[in-house]
Amino acid sequence: MNKFINIIIFLLLSAINLQAQELNANVTVNSDRIQTTNKNIFTTMERALSQFINGQQWSSSTFSQTERIECTFSVTILEQVSDNNFKAELFVQARRPVYNSSYVTTTLNWRDTKFEFEYIENAPIEMNQTDITNNLVATIAFYANLILAIDFDSFSSLGGAVFFRQAQSIASQAQSSSWSGWSVFDDNRNKAAIINVFLDESMKPYRELWYTYHRKSLDEMAANPDRGRTTILSGLPILKDIKKVRDSEIVLQMFADCKLDEIVSIAGKASSEEKKETYDLLRNLFPSMTRQIEPLKN
Repeated sequence: MNKFINIIIFLLLSAINLQAQELNANVTVNSDRIQTTNKNIFTTMERALSQFINGQQWSSSTFSQTERIECTFSVTILEQVSDNNFKAELFVQARRPVYNSSYVTTTLNWRDTKFEFEYIENAPIEMNQTDITNNLVATIAFYANLILAIDFDSFSSLGGAVFFRQAQSIASQAQSSSWSGWSVFDDNRNKAAIINVFLDESMKPYRELWYTYHRKSLDEMAANPDRGRTTILSGLPILKDIKKVRDSEIVLQMFADCKLDEIVSIAGKASSEEKKETYDLLRNLFPSMTRQIEPLKN
């Protein structure tokens, strides 16, 4: 009887654990630039961040082990301001599998250069949704929700709305704390601007394009490559209208950072006319990235 009860408890705990784990993050903390006798703090920081990201319940959705979102959080420590205060850069990447194939597509590829935080060695990293008092927690939680929002939008039209709103709530709290990297006056890559433009009503066509690009195009390419490719390329002109939206350059840059090489590869198998149209469109949208689109020129 005791054995039976133990099995039931194990299954219940397993179910809870599955629900609580939406992200499968590879977390690294690089301290090569820092000269200090205590390198252990960076080891414990890396472990605490991994436990926080991978163990936190970010949503009410249930994820199986194989459904967890593959992502990377890479922290590069630039300066140890004091024993417990640091300046750093954060690189965040997320990936999504494409149906019926071994191909994985990048959904986020972003570098945050305004990342200052406090971390006390061996202290757990914990989150209170309504009272975020630490920029380390705020920043990591922001990007965790952004990853979920973008991923859910790729599977269901506008499906990531709840996560965008959670990220916006975090940004609002962070702005009131005057932490670096959150103010709209910091630079055009600040986190508040990212989330505000995603939630702008005029950006809905972009989010719908994101869904079409993934669910109706990439996911269809295994069965019908030509149809999938045509759907992707015919949807891209929407980006010309998106470019007119205030502050949309940050989202277009995020799109280019994770999709431009992929689009060039896909368009490379299109007709000469389609390649020329795609080349002209991308050159006008991303004039500073012409080298990446050069293969479509001929």
